[in-house]
Amino acid sequence: MTEISTPAVEVVAGVIRDARGRVLLARRTEGRDLAGLWEFPGGKREPGESAQAALARELREELGIEAEIGAPLIRVPQAYPHKRLCLDVYAVDRWKGTMRGLEGQALAWVPQHKLVQYPMPPADRPVVAALEQAPLYLVTPAPGDDDDAWLASLQVALDGGVSRVQLRAPGIDLARWSALVARAVRRCRKAGADVLVNGDMALAAANKAGLHLPAAQLATHVRRPVPEGVSLAASCHTLDELQAAQALGCDFAVVGTLASTPSHPQAEVLGWEGFAQLREHVSMPLYAIGGLGAEDLERARRHGAQGIAAIRALWPA
Repeated sequence: MTEISTPAVEVVAGVIRDARGRVLLARRTEGRDLAGLWEFPGGKREPGESAQAALARELREELGIEAEIGAPLIRVPQAYPHKRLCLDVYAVDRWKGTMRGLEGQALAWVPQHKLVQYPMPPADRPVVAALEQAPLYLVTPAPGDDDDAWLASLQVALDGGVSRVQLRAPGIDLARWSALVARAVRRCRKAGADVLVNGDMALAAANKAGLHLPAAQLATHVRRPVPEGVSLAASCHTLDELQAAQALGCDFAVVGTLASTPSHPQAEVLGWEGFAQLREHVSMPLYAIGGLGAEDLERARRHGAQGIAAIRALWPA
C-alpha cells in the first residue's frame, strides 16, 4: 500500500433528523469522486473556520437551511487512493427552512436502522456504526472459583447498560466453560445485548452467539466463518491484521494496545496517533483497547473509534 504523506483534507458533516427521527442522506452527483454513493451532508472546512461554522455554512449552501450545530459524534480519518481526509461529524440539533438539493444532489430521509443498506464512502460507514452500535464492548475476565458470582457481575454490567459482550476466559476447563457460556448467553440475550464467544467457533455456534477471532486465527479462515447476521469480530494489532479482518467480513474489530495494562504489560503501545493511522485504512467499526475505560469514549471518538473495549474498567467490582 502506498502511504499518502499530504495533509488530510478537513471535511465536516451533519446528522440531520426530521420530525419522525429519520436521518438525511445526500447522493454524490456525477463528476465527483465516489459518484452515486450516499453520504451525510456537509463539505470542506475552509482555513481559519471552525468545524461548527463550516458545517452551518455548508448546509446553508447545499440544502438551503439554517442549522444549529450540536454535539460532536465522531471524527473519522480516512485514506483514499489519491487523498487523505478527516470527516468531522456533528449532530444537528435544530434546523429551519425548506430542505432541497441546491447542487442537484438527490436527498433521502432514511430510518436510522436502514442506513446500513445505503452504499456509502468508507469515511461515512463508521458514522452509521456510531449511531447504531454499542459504544462499549465488555471483555469478560476469567471466572475464578465462583461461577454464580461471575454471572452476577455480568448481570450488573448488563443492567448498567453494557450491550455488547465478548465471553472470554483463558485457561478454564472446557466443560465448565461450555456450561458457563450457555448461561451467560441466555442472560445477554434476555438483556438484548450482542454476545460473542472468543475463539471457539463450535461453542459459539452451539449457543447461537457471535464469534470473536483472536488475531492468530485470522489466517486460518479463507471465508466468513459465521453466517451474515451473526456478529463476527477480531482482535487486531497491525494494518495487515485489520485488512485481513475486513476482507473476511468482520463486522467490527478491536485494536490495541493503546496503553500498557496489568493483563498485557509487555504489549507494544500503539497510542492514539497510531490508532488513527490504522483507522485511515479500513471502514469497519473499531474499538480501542488497553488501559481505557468509559471515560475515554469521547477521546476515542475523536480518533475514529466506535468506542472502548475493556475488561477491568467495564467489569463490576
